[in-house]
Amino acid sequence: MRTDEIAEAVDACLSTSLADRIQQGAALVEELAHYGFEGPEYMKFRNELWAQSEPILKGMLRSGSLGRSAVKRHLERGITLWISPEDAATLKADAAARDHILLEMQIKALKTFRRKALIQREWNPDYKGPRGASCLLTYFIGTCIWEFGKVFKTWAQNRVRWHELHVLSDFEEETPGGRRGLAGLLQSSGYPAETEDFVTVFEEILKEQKLETQAVIQLTIAGYSTTEVADMLEITKGAVRMRRHRFRDVIYQAARKRRIRIPEQLHTKAGISRAKQRAGAA
Repeated sequence: MRTDEIAEAVDACLSTSLADRIQQGAALVEELAHYGFEGPEYMKFRNELWAQSEPILKGMLRSGSLGRSAVKRHLERGITLWISPEDAATLKADAAARDHILLEMQIKALKTFRRKALIQREWNPDYKGPRGASCLLTYFIGTCIWEFGKVFKTWAQNRVRWHELHVLSDFEEETPGGRRGLAGLLQSSGYPAETEDFVTVFEEILKEQKLETQAVIQLTIAGYSTTEVADMLEITKGAVRMRRHRFRDVIYQAARKRRIRIPEQLHTKAGISRAKQRAGAA
């Protein structure tokens, strides 16, 4: 099933016709089914779906249309979803809030989409309803809009606490488990006075990484534990630690190339001499 608003947004982003997208999607689902919707091919499909949907969902969040669509869908199922004017204004003005909701919404939607649309075959390329069949991307965005309700309610209830956890330049706010924002990620024990430039370049470098690495780092910064991150992304705890470790190396490599200056307080306690060498290189 498709809605005109979502379909128009997808049509504006993709050059192929709806009929071609549906046909290609049907063939792709049959191919992925042979692998049980797992493995490298499925991961490639999942990452492409994430990347294609991201700018559309961001635009809908910013304009408020995503929230309105979610309210309407919930109402159709007899479920109350209320978005206060204050929360709506925050989502329109605060990019960090939108990014937080977008990340969790897509993570939840990917799980639901895999189970319902693919494994249970609820996505039907031959759907004959009044609005016609949708392509996979449109269907996934619809799944994201439904998941928005759960994510938004949690965000709205914990908005004050959420802001404390997500202001990247504030390293003094403790997150669950005793971590301290980015300082926790980089195993720091102190508060760097010069954070603005570091945070800006840090975010640029993070956006250059693979989507799964971005998700691991963003969720870690948000205060989620290794186990929680692994569960949300459906990967092992070892994979979470590996991606954090590799990203930390990426940051230090960028420091050696003088792309970023890591404040001294962000270096690890362990191996202090190595940390000083890295600080010097930065």
